[in-house]
Amino acid sequence: MNTPLGPDSPTLRQLELLLALASADGIASAGAKIGMTPSATSHALRALETTLGVQLIDRNAPRVELTHAGQQVLPHVRDLFAALHLIQATASASVGLKSGVLKIGSFGLSSSLRLLPPLLGQFRRLYPGIDLRVFEKADAEIEQDLIERRLEIGVVTLPKPEFDTVAIALDELVAVVPVGHELAGVDTVDAHQLARHPFILTHAGSQGLVARMFSRAEVAPTVRHELSQMLSILDFVARGEGVSVVASLALPEQYAGVAYKPIRPATSRRVGLACLNESRLSPAAAAFWKQARLLAKKKGVSIAG
Repeated sequence: MNTPLGPDSPTLRQLELLLALASADGIASAGAKIGMTPSATSHALRALETTLGVQLIDRNAPRVELTHAGQQVLPHVRDLFAALHLIQATASASVGLKSGVLKIGSFGLSSSLRLLPPLLGQFRRLYPGIDLRVFEKADAEIEQDLIERRLEIGVVTLPKPEFDTVAIALDELVAVVPVGHELAGVDTVDAHQLARHPFILTHAGSQGLVARMFSRAEVAPTVRHELSQMLSILDFVARGEGVSVVASLALPEQYAGVAYKPIRPATSRRVGLACLNESRLSPAAAAFWKQARLLAKKKGVSIAG
């Protein structure tokens, strides 16, 4: 039987490889990303280029780089896989959201520990048949995965003008100081006070926000340590290695040997959900999105992204 695309149309596997190539640092690594051997990758790429009649990869570039034709084709390939996912999700939803998979990105402790658990818990109670899968990645990686349709929804820092978004929380910076430290006895601290003491700089998601706080105060901290793990920062502070500033939502309720202090003037960031197109979410993702909006409204968070 003849198909609308004809007998020589690209295969989904070949088009999946093109998606992987768009964000890979090598042809072989792109294939490995989707479970293909180097020889299978090379064969699939040549077959796709032959079928389409154009070269998709610039072989003279120092790393993987799509040709103009490849860049023109790529958005349509992404739309194709988004439509396929929507078809599968809609079919699953025909039995009342009793089955299906929803993939969500989380940018770190703030979202994984504080923001997602209540959303996930409520969603599972309403739709126990939906398989919720959370992937913890850096903010930029979540953005790329949303673009490539590897994730439907991501928890990100706002604003993100290139996505549809809904704000779900306000995350303020707080100072972390050792118990018994001179700053532990004051009600609030400012950037100038913090800059007088050895500083432990976070390399987590709030690093840029911390830098802007000091920049606005026109003062530079004396950085003694640079750490990426929250537990490491808390332990170093507790042992008197210095003071630190981190996002409040990333902190445990309490940690032995440290005190949390509000910073004035307040420095905060908005955190929210992002997706490529709110109107084209799968039924499960749309239900999760709606739940997040209701929770934000209940908490009094402005939902505008």
